[in-house]
Amino acid sequence: MAIYVDPPLWPAHGTVFSHLVSDKSLDELHAFAASAGVPERAFDGDHYDVPERRYDDLVQAGAIPVEARILVRKLIASGLRIPARERSKALTVPLLERWNTTYPGHEELGLELLERWGEDGRKYHSRTHLLAVLEALDILTEPALPARSVALAAWFHDAVYEGVAGQDEEESAVLAEDRLTAAGLAPADVAEVARLVRLTSTHRPEPGDHAGALLCDADLSVLGGDEQSYARYLAAVREDYAHVGDADFAKGRAAVVRQLLDLDPLFHSERAKGLWLDAARRNLAAELA
Repeated sequence: MAIYVDPPLWPAHGTVFSHLVSDKSLDELHAFAASAGVPERAFDGDHYDVPERRYDDLVQAGAIPVEARILVRKLIASGLRIPARERSKALTVPLLERWNTTYPGHEELGLELLERWGEDGRKYHSRTHLLAVLEALDILTEPALPARSVALAAWFHDAVYEGVAGQDEEESAVLAEDRLTAAGLAPADVAEVARLVRLTSTHRPEPGDHAGALLCDADLSVLGGDEQSYARYLAAVREDYAHVGDADFAKGRAAVVRQLLDLDPLFHSERAKGLWLDAARRNLAAELA
């Protein structure tokens, strides 16, 4: 196992940055970064962005200097690399295009929501998750499009995120009620969006609640990813709850996993079950073990 750093070539915020990666594991990368005093907020999914002034310090601490192209090859070979389309910061344009299709004429509201989903400190509950839920909705409803109320609920369902289960969903629903009422959406539609947002707190739609089942299936689709995707999901969730100590997080996460395993059904539509159910139960059971 080794840590690699490329030359400071990448401009941002009035300086240039290097990338710090591991060729083996994120645990190794996080441990090295912590020991070198690199802040957690500098982590971007599969690497740390470090300013030019830290380059020599990192090399002295044991990071191996390599050319940028070599670093990329090392990262790809490690299996840790996250495709560009899955990076939260790169998703502004495609997400805004989706918003303008869902609710045309309200670009300002879409930009506000994108700003919320892109807040510093969000790792899992980020634009990447938003896009994943929207794409899951597309998969579950194709060849049709998801109902506008369901798509809007996806946009709002984690728009407020403080890492407090239940409270976040309630405040996101209240935000939906406020912003969509001001935007002129019909009261019945506003109420439906807010209801769906609140439902993501429990993921327990009532029988016959097809819209609720659709949103819950899309929101939980991440559970049915392959082993590497699920590992990235777990790492991002842990970072979202960085304010919680290890022991408390482990206890709380175990409770969440048990609740998910107890959901019957975990997924509701036949399409969702076929796509994600087996892998989700396998991933959850392995995590709990």
